[in-house]
Amino acid sequence: MALWRVRATVDDRPGYLSVLTASLALRSVNILAVQVHTTEDGAVDDFLVDAPDHLAEADLLAAVAKGRGRDAFVARAEAQGLADQPTRSLALAGRLVHEPDSLGESLVTLLDATEVRWRPRGGDTPGFHGGRMTLTDPAGGSLEVLRALPAFTPAEFARAQALVEVATAVHRRHREQVALLLPDGTEMVLRAAGPDDAAAVGEFHDECSPATLHRRYPAGVPADARLRRLLEPAGGLTLLAVAPGGAVVAMATLLAEGDLGEVRVLVADDWQRRGLGTALLRRLRVHAERNGVAAVVAHIGAGNVAMLRTLRRVGAGPIERDGAMVTVTLRTAGPRVSDETPATSG
Repeated sequence: MALWRVRATVDDRPGYLSVLTASLALRSVNILAVQVHTTEDGAVDDFLVDAPDHLAEADLLAAVAKGRGRDAFVARAEAQGLADQPTRSLALAGRLVHEPDSLGESLVTLLDATEVRWRPRGGDTPGFHGGRMTLTDPAGGSLEVLRALPAFTPAEFARAQALVEVATAVHRRHREQVALLLPDGTEMVLRAAGPDDAAAVGEFHDECSPATLHRRYPAGVPADARLRRLLEPAGGLTLLAVAPGGAVVAMATLLAEGDLGEVRVLVADDWQRRGLGTALLRRLRVHAERNGVAAVVAHIGAGNVAMLRTLRRVGAGPIERDGAMVTVTLRTAGPRVSDETPATSG
């Protein structure tokens, strides 16, 4: 037996697919997988089949024609084609997370394309026609995906667009990663947090002293599930400071709701008073400005003198005291809001 890929268009009417499958079955062709692509010309059925060794390409084309299929395409298939399309797509998305520059190779695999060409200008509107597909390159310019046959379908274009969106998110995260040189010459990395950082952030919290944790979490350190949610807060951003050995040593979070936000900072004991908190807060403030947040507040204990100094360096505005807590407002370049508007706390 041999693996083949068979694609044909059939009228999108009841019973027409069964006629095609019956014609293949008469030739002892076993259908292992099928995908249906809806197009304006009808339903494009894409089969992975196992056919007897004596059948040639012409035999399969004849079977498709007898089964009322048109615009047929037949080609030998490899064993990796046995993986279902969702599994294949997820595996390629996972590869992009770890290899951001592999988008071209991933598109070739996803679409069984011949090649992917990069164009320096992104003037062409994303779309497809026949065996040519144009996509926006997250790194700039555009990507031209080519294959001789069969023609691309709307479903394949949607899959390619989804893969590009994953690559865009990965590239955005890498662009937000910056190097920070401390006064003592230590080179740190500041970057956005993600789900993969859960274990490292947990270890970071374990390294902090109870006093340091209490200043960041007056109500108690949140459970693991809450910490994982803080890595990618809805409407906000969490930044990490990573030491040369790869350990997380500082963490700052912006929680935003509408045009108001709140920032919180946690720096490991051995890394305090070295400028990490200031650097993280400045980047969060810039992020808030870019996303239209009008004002950012920080709620800290009145005795947290070091944090008050840090906030003043970043550009503290009004400071209000309520018992043992102090609320410091950091103005941004976003839309102005009334001083009477209550800040939203995370």
